[in-house]
Amino acid sequence: MNRLEQAFAMIDAANAADPTQEDGQPAAQLYGQRMSAEMERLFPNASAPLKIAARGQHIERWTLKRKDFPEGRAGYLTWRSELAKHHARRVGGIMQEAGYSEDDAAAAGRMIRKEGIKRDADVQALEDVICFVFLKWYFSPFAGTQDPDKLDRIVAKTARKMSAEGRARVLDEFDLPEAFAEKFRV
Repeated sequence: MNRLEQAFAMIDAANAADPTQEDGQPAAQLYGQRMSAEMERLFPNASAPLKIAARGQHIERWTLKRKDFPEGRAGYLTWRSELAKHHARRVGGIMQEAGYSEDDAAAAGRMIRKEGIKRDADVQALEDVICFVFLKWYFSPFAGTQDPDKLDRIVAKTARKMSAEGRARVLDEFDLPEAFAEKFRV
């Protein structure tokens, strides 16, 4: 087993403890595998740190519960920030255990924490993959739970996070209602 396979196996093993099941497997594990599949499809020449950041982007997400943080936007943002730090620490530790350098582990951590979005190509690539995974597997069930105005804002925010190339691919690959498609044409 090479270092990349070892890191993936360790991330999958950690995510196997997710108590939430989806399609017959732990939800976090399935999410990581979907992230890897989309990373490979969209960015087949991605670096190992980027591939590992994608696989581990939600490692052990269930361990920091939203309900344990204050209500409202500030509480939500604090929760998301703490999750990103946790994910980055866990992935960095796994990378070093698999034989990657501190620099590679730090690079993956920056990607997971989204430091340099819109400025760093790897951070942006990870964000594009995140958005594709959301749109491909999670948007439809999520959309039915949201107020239409709120859903419109979420779609607009998703599109704004993506690169121009990512938005163009969304328009090519997804049959979006016009009200949503227009958000990706900006």
